[in-house]
Amino acid sequence: MSKFHYANSSDPVPSNDDGNLPPQFTVTVPSKTDIWTKPPTTTRFNAPILYQAIPVSSFQRARVSFSANWERQYDQGGLIFVLNGADGSRKWIKTGIELLDGQPRLSTVTCDRAADWSLVSVPAGVRGATLEAVRAKDDSLWVYLVGDGGQRTPLREVTWALETGVGDLWVGVYGAKPSAEGGDLVVSFADFVLDLV
Repeated sequence: MSKFHYANSSDPVPSNDDGNLPPQFTVTVPSKTDIWTKPPTTTRFNAPILYQAIPVSSFQRARVSFSANWERQYDQGGLIFVLNGADGSRKWIKTGIELLDGQPRLSTVTCDRAADWSLVSVPAGVRGATLEAVRAKDDSLWVYLVGDGGQRTPLREVTWALETGVGDLWVGVYGAKPSAEGGDLVVSFADFVLDLV
């Protein structure tokens, strides 16, 4: 039985015999899907998420390589963390590549009460990346871009991401396609790693 589940998708879960994700898999993303919150009226949480639910205290590291043919404004995909509160509240962090003004960019968005967004340019022609998120000694979540030689470039620190009092933590991958134009976005993933205590 798979350790992973889909939210916002009826596609079959890719799985090895041991319940883990295979070395390579794809997530098909329909149009008009997004994960975004902008007060006072915008809350969208309908993009496909392939995740494993774990206790927050057990998380140590997640890593994945991914790529896609990013074509439409805000096409995106990468790693995602969803903190589900016992009271039904939800916070999230997504980090990956997002297309903005015709250029793929490294993007990290965090949502506590509202979403904020940071962007880093990538070299022309780049369609993929390897990202890693790691629990620091002070329980912050650090997001890194991993280069070809394995060297890590820090992109973002999220100080509240691994807070206690959360019902569970979803760790996994996602894709989103806010545009109504064009067909499905297919995000290819490889070598997903989830290290737990």
